[in-house]
Amino acid sequence: MSTDKQGTRILARTFFTQLRASGYTPMQIIGIATELLDLVTEDIKGENVAQPTPEPRAEFRKEA
Repeated sequence: MSTDKQGTRILARTFFTQLRASGYTPMQIIGIATELLDLVTEDIKGENVAQPTPEPRAEFRKEA
């Protein structure tokens, strides 16, 4: 397992353990995970919108 994957796994396990120790139920943790995925999805969509679309190269432009 790569260091990056291992670090991600450790962080997720630590987060899960802390949530359970704080009294969150498995269903509540699923809700939190769903919200996190929604936030990441919106962030990715925002990055795609923020990037300008490149102009087509002259040889591919349709001239009217």
